[in-house]
Amino acid sequence: MVDLSTAQNALKDAYLSVACNQLNTQTNPLLAKIKQSSSDVYGKQIIKMAPVGLNGGIGAGSETGLLPTANENNYVQFKTTLKNLYGTIEISDKAIRASANNSGAFVDLLNAEMEGLLTASKFNLGRMLYGDGSGAVGTVTAVESGVVTMDSVKNLMEGMVVDAFAGNVAHDAGLRISYVDRGAKKVYFTTTPSSIAESDVLYVQGSKGNEITGLGAIFGNSATLYGLNRANNKWLTPYTSTDSKEINDTLLQTAVDFLEENTGSKIDFITCGAGVKRAYQEYLACYRRNIDVANLEGGYKAISFNGIPVVSDRFIADDTLYMLDTSKFTMHQLCDWEWIEGEGGKILRQKAGYPAYTATLVKYADLICEQPNGQAKFSNILTTVTNPFSN
Repeated sequence: MVDLSTAQNALKDAYLSVACNQLNTQTNPLLAKIKQSSSDVYGKQIIKMAPVGLNGGIGAGSETGLLPTANENNYVQFKTTLKNLYGTIEISDKAIRASANNSGAFVDLLNAEMEGLLTASKFNLGRMLYGDGSGAVGTVTAVESGVVTMDSVKNLMEGMVVDAFAGNVAHDAGLRISYVDRGAKKVYFTTTPSSIAESDVLYVQGSKGNEITGLGAIFGNSATLYGLNRANNKWLTPYTSTDSKEINDTLLQTAVDFLEENTGSKIDFITCGAGVKRAYQEYLACYRRNIDVANLEGGYKAISFNGIPVVSDRFIADDTLYMLDTSKFTMHQLCDWEWIEGEGGKILRQKAGYPAYTATLVKYADLICEQPNGQAKFSNILTTVTNPFSN
C-alpha cells in the first residue's frame, strides 16, 4: 500500500540521483562543461586562492654568477558567500490517498511533480548562469490595467513567481505570471498587481541579491568582484568589445589569439544569442563551407569554429557572444543537490495550515572564474551578414 513513507523513500532513493544528474548536466551545455567541487568551502563561504601572473624566480645568468632570486607565485584571495538554491514540490494529501491502492498512479504522480520541478529548476539555473547575481529578470516600461510591458521577456516564463521593486522598495510580491506575450513584451499575472509601476525591476521571488555570480557579474562593471576592487586589480576585467561588427572567422580568431598570447587562456567554448548563431551559420553558407558539428557533454550538439563549439542560449541577447576558457570556472558547492530533511530524516512535511505536503531540494554553491581577463565578450554584433557573392 502506498503511503507518505513510500513517497519519501521514492524521493530519496529513486529520484534524487536522477535530479542531480539532470540539473548538473542537462540544464545547458555551459553548466555541463563547468567542473564542480567542494574544495575551498569554509563554513558559509568560498575562499579561493587564485594565481596572478608568473612565478618570479626565473632568469638566466653566468656559469659562476648568482642564481635568480626566488620570488613566490602571486596569489589573490577570492571570497564569496555560498548562495542558497532551492526547488520545492507540493503533493496534496488527497492525491496521495487517492493513489494508495494504485502504485502506477502513484508513480505517475511523483513523475509529474519531479518533471515539473526539474523543468523549472533547469530554467532558473540556466538564467542565473548568465545573470549578474541580482535576481533581476527585467525592467517594467509601462503598466496598463494590470498588464505590464517589459524591456525584455527573455528571462520570463509562464508560472514564474516574481517580486517588483523600485530600488530597494518592494511594490508587489508573489506575482505569478499567467501569460507572456513575447511579441509585444507584455506580461499578464494571475492576480492584478496593486503597486507595480514603470521603471520597477522584477526579481524571481525572494531572490533579490541572492543568486550565483553569473557571467553578467563577471563581465559587469561593478566596483568589486569576489571581494576584490576591480580598479586595483585590472586583471579582473575581461576582454570586451562593443563595436558593431559582422561575425566571421577572423573576428573570432583574433580574440582567441589575443587571449592566448596575453593571458595564456585556451578558449574552448563559445556561447551566443540566437541572432549571432544564425548570422554565423549564414556566414559559413556564404562561403560554401561545411558546417562542422561537435558532440558535447550532456548529449548536446553544436556547430563549431576550429573545433570550438558554438552554442546559442536563450538567456543571451541576440547580438552578444561570449568566448570562454571553461577550465577557469568552478562551481564550488557545500554539497550536491540534497533534500532538506526535518525531524527523523523526513523530507515530506505538511504545509502549515494546508492539506498538502512539500519537499525541497537544496544546493549551496557559487560560481567562480579564477581568470576573468582570460574570457571575452562581444556585444552589438550584427545579426545579418553581407553575402560577397550576391549580385
